[in-house]
Amino acid sequence: MSAPLTTRRAVLRAGAGAAALTGAAWGSGTLYSRTSAVGSGGGTSRPVRIGYLPITDAAPLLVAHANGYFDDAGVTVARPVMFRSWASLSEAFVAGKVDAIHMLMPMALYMRYGLQADVRITAWNHTNGSALTVRPGITDLPQLAGETVAIPAWWSIHNVVVQKLLRAAGLTPVMRESPSRSRGTVALVPMAPADMLPALNNGVIGGYVVADPFDAAAEVRHVGTIHRFLGDVWRNHACCVTMLRGELLRDRPDQAGGFMDALVRAQAWARQNRPETAAVLAGGYLPQPRPVIQRALTYSAADHAGALHHPQWHGETLDFRPYPYASFTEELVRSMKDTVVDAPADFLGGLEPAAAHRELVDDTLVTRSIAKAGGWAAFGLDGATRTEEIRA
Repeated sequence: MSAPLTTRRAVLRAGAGAAALTGAAWGSGTLYSRTSAVGSGGGTSRPVRIGYLPITDAAPLLVAHANGYFDDAGVTVARPVMFRSWASLSEAFVAGKVDAIHMLMPMALYMRYGLQADVRITAWNHTNGSALTVRPGITDLPQLAGETVAIPAWWSIHNVVVQKLLRAAGLTPVMRESPSRSRGTVALVPMAPADMLPALNNGVIGGYVVADPFDAAAEVRHVGTIHRFLGDVWRNHACCVTMLRGELLRDRPDQAGGFMDALVRAQAWARQNRPETAAVLAGGYLPQPRPVIQRALTYSAADHAGALHHPQWHGETLDFRPYPYASFTEELVRSMKDTVVDAPADFLGGLEPAAAHRELVDDTLVTRSIAKAGGWAAFGLDGATRTEEIRA
């Protein structure tokens, strides 16, 4: 059954805005055909359906599938389906066409409170992994005055953080108007990640802020340079989170638990096996070539000193730290209220940060899975609390 038209329109407004409503599967290689032969417990063997975008943020879901971790956990999983935009992935998830996704954290909040969707965040899918990439010749942020910068979605960590950066540089983010050099304004436009590099190369935009491997691809092709890693602005922030539909958590708890065990196991493996992870992703899951994917997973801080104001944070490193911290959710809600968007925002009006975390995030399964995978130290973590650090 398709999503109601009002839901479709709302998702598109909050998401990329320019994407098609349907997300088609990509690829038909053997990596997509893995399906567990064992049931999931709870009296059902219905496969868990995974949706993802072709970015390195999806690595844990794809590694778990390729390495057979879902099989090991006794979870029946259908072949992952690749979508081309956040809007199409969001719509498919809300409509129940997929059960598990990686999703932009701000969009997750919109799904729950703006659309009243029956969804939960069950883990962080990764930390860091995004950057502001600009065309060659731009060396200082004030040079973006009068330029257009592409974002993947209005409700994205990319939009939240780039606006912090622009304002700190004395620039004003605007929407639905031409940018002005004299007024120091920068126009923000939503764009599907796959369209950003061509737009930069053709001079349509002055820069884009997005997940890898699109930042690495711009460098490899000499189309753009990484100006600032977002992990250097908001330390170890969550870009994408793992989301499960409420039905899966309630009605198929064994599947949900096994799914989380496999996902966390994949994160532990990926953070210790980066070249191998690049090989997995390039072997039928992502359309980008392996050298580009590997570059995104193994950035050298020495080669990007100008993009790191706080090198001790290692903001260039895409990492896999699954625990969903309450402090991050709370700070994100506050930051979203200060972010300019051309999208539904009424849901934020009375949203209390601590309540948002309690109602949207369920850390029960991931906490158990972390213990099984070696404990906090296996992910470079100290425990279930932390302090947020943001320095634009």
